[in-house]
Amino acid sequence: MSTTKTSKSTTAKNSGSKLKNSKSASSSKQHENGLASLNINKKQFKDAVVRHLHCSLGTDENKADNHAWWKATSAAIQEQVLERLRTTQKTHYLNDTRAVHYFSAEFLMGRLLSNNMHNFGLFETANAALQELGVELSDVLEEEPDMALGNGGLGRLAACFIDSLATMEYPAIGYGIHYEHGLFRQEIKNGAQIERPDSWRDYGNPWEICRPESIQEISLYGYVETKYGKNGQIQKEWHPGAIVKGVPWDIPVVGFGGKTVNVLRLWESQASGYFNWDVFNAGGYVDAQRENVEAETISKVLYPNDETEAGKELRLIQQYFFSACSLKDIIRRYKRAHGDNWSRFTDQVVIQLNDTHPAIAIPELMRILVDRAQLDWDTAWNICSNTFAYTNHTLLPEALEKWPVRMMEKILPRHIEIIYEINHRFMQEVEKKWPGDNAIKAKLSIIEESNEKMVRMGNLSVIGAFAVNGVAEIHSRLVKQDLFPEFDQLYPGKLTNVTNGITPRRWLKACNPLLSELISKKIGDDWPLELSKLDGLSEFADNKTFQNSFMRVKQKNKDALAKEIKALTGISVDTKAIFDIQIKRLHEYKRQHLNLLHILALYRRLLENPDYDMHPRVFIFGAKAAPGYALAKTIIYAINKVAEKINSDNRVNHKIKIVFLPNYRVSLAEKMIPAADVSQQISTAGKEASGTGNMKLALNGAVTIGTLDGANIEIAEEVGDDNIFIFGNTVEQVNELKAKGYKPYDYYYANKEIKAVLDWLDSDYFTPGQPGALSSLKQSMLDGGDPYLVLADFESYSQANIELDKAYKDKERWARMAILNTAKMGKFTSDRSIRDYVEKIWKLEKCQVNS
Repeated sequence: MSTTKTSKSTTAKNSGSKLKNSKSASSSKQHENGLASLNINKKQFKDAVVRHLHCSLGTDENKADNHAWWKATSAAIQEQVLERLRTTQKTHYLNDTRAVHYFSAEFLMGRLLSNNMHNFGLFETANAALQELGVELSDVLEEEPDMALGNGGLGRLAACFIDSLATMEYPAIGYGIHYEHGLFRQEIKNGAQIERPDSWRDYGNPWEICRPESIQEISLYGYVETKYGKNGQIQKEWHPGAIVKGVPWDIPVVGFGGKTVNVLRLWESQASGYFNWDVFNAGGYVDAQRENVEAETISKVLYPNDETEAGKELRLIQQYFFSACSLKDIIRRYKRAHGDNWSRFTDQVVIQLNDTHPAIAIPELMRILVDRAQLDWDTAWNICSNTFAYTNHTLLPEALEKWPVRMMEKILPRHIEIIYEINHRFMQEVEKKWPGDNAIKAKLSIIEESNEKMVRMGNLSVIGAFAVNGVAEIHSRLVKQDLFPEFDQLYPGKLTNVTNGITPRRWLKACNPLLSELISKKIGDDWPLELSKLDGLSEFADNKTFQNSFMRVKQKNKDALAKEIKALTGISVDTKAIFDIQIKRLHEYKRQHLNLLHILALYRRLLENPDYDMHPRVFIFGAKAAPGYALAKTIIYAINKVAEKINSDNRVNHKIKIVFLPNYRVSLAEKMIPAADVSQQISTAGKEASGTGNMKLALNGAVTIGTLDGANIEIAEEVGDDNIFIFGNTVEQVNELKAKGYKPYDYYYANKEIKAVLDWLDSDYFTPGQPGALSSLKQSMLDGGDPYLVLADFESYSQANIELDKAYKDKERWARMAILNTAKMGKFTSDRSIRDYVEKIWKLEKCQVNS
């Protein structure tokens, strides 16, 4: 982000230029130098921890519990973080850098202490220091709550990207919402999901810094007044009905090696007026705080239930709140450097919209440029449309957000006017391309003329952005082919692809230290910065000694997860069994219910034939269902009820165990992923944009069973057909089935096993005394039309599982497959994704931060 003052001295500019143009070292050397610059030994670190225990927390070694040790250790690390943050910001200031501003409704950060220690190269130093103090680092790490700032892949992707941006020394800032409770903390009661507040900040968070000097005020509601200037020029003035304050909280993001520390800035909502004394003194104790409560609700929870009108309004307000706060913050920084000269804005600022949640930023920037800066429309639109880039994450129509026009008129009256003007001018473009074609106009219009007029945020994002990308090769092709084909014709070259990636620093080095150590012994220790070097493991895939070492690591990770399963659920599992894991948010298109139907089929086979040949398998699930998504919650209930029955049924010789781990989150994923033998990636072809769980699991030596969907296709290309289990209908076959008129009852009557397991759901076999408690699941696949083709893919899925079982019994073959899955994941680092964004879209330059 540009932070240079126009009056800056020539000397300062020259010193900045020297910083920017200094010769780059190799990746490993950068890492080594970055760590060396800290120059912290065990005694110094121990002294820092004790100092914070005494001076920051007011306690001492004799009475401190693990929570106090966690805070003191975090404070000792934060000293280094803040020093590097200061140096980074000063360097960016001197270099007047172009920066990317990543707008995302979610940032699923997980825990930061372990991550930051690894990135600074201080993990072993901290471990040794704490041991001398009589404290176990592993116990201290467990005290840290996950930052409840996201839900699924969208938020974790954003976290991986800002990690890579810092590691690769690109100027960047993330913008989002400082949720008080996040999504929710999931509890399982009698098999059902219960939502509880996720109060992750109850006792403070040592990583975040409040920045009251950068508070922004945001307008809502009210009306728009039309005025006329001296030359008869129309001017618009928005008279808001409410003002909300956005209070920024900064979370430093440490790059690997500790040289660059960027910022994630999150906005907390507060009332503009703190307290109504007059109402309070008159006895209105609750009313006196009404404004506070209403304002604070904006940043209370992630994705409030939008089944109600109030819930829908709150979601729209959330999106506008963080987008408007972020834009004001960006413009404040820009003006500090360039005053009212808007000509360099697009040279200095690029904004990436992570999905459609922040799309309202497009009319907000136009409002600022036209109403406040008083630029003419064409100049303002030229700036606006060269500032934003948009990442599309879905092909599902229901996930492309739409807002009722009447709601936007109520909450954002000026923005709906601007959206209509954008649309009017865009329709003129469409008319030139397709004269008289009203059908295309209706399809491409930002305003959907349905029973109720709606604003299509996906269309707005494509029209208002200079680049639009999908997140896997097949997804990007389908975006062009099926979702936005006319936009692709109208704007050739605008729609492109950037395949997603994950950070190997967290998703291998930090979460799987045993495997990381084994890898480093074989190929060196610079692979976290150059993941393509993992391919060096390929030459050891057939080496019996290395196979044994690799699988011993897997076994130790399975043993550790088994202890966690016992602690969380009371279920004992056989660690010699296949650990078969499906972890992702609960949605029909991800098809956890296909997995469940197969489990029921296996159970039925074992009841009919106790000698049925299958290797023991532990099916492990982790997922949250949106509070208003009834069928998703039924699937969770069904998994747990089936688990209760099967896990206690001695007739199956313990060949099947089912575990649903509650409150799936990053820190739990970090324990599950290293232990996985099998990665379930079984979405309906054409529905999963990319997936990143598939990458994390494969990177840690799990073998994928999946459809040709999302990044599964690219994973299959990398690992080879012999090292993955692909099943099911392709995108083309799915479309053909639906075009012919898909009839799930045909599969129900044609396949006795499908019919038997579906009929089971109507009984009370799994829900004693409650017949039909699971019937809605059966109905969704029959009378509901089976929209995600579970029954059409069942036989193929069942056969793929048989092949998987055979492969696992051949220990040498399986070890080879597992090793090659790890070895071939080099493409899927988020560092490569960021390089693609930089080259194709952002056009950033690295800015080295010297020690």
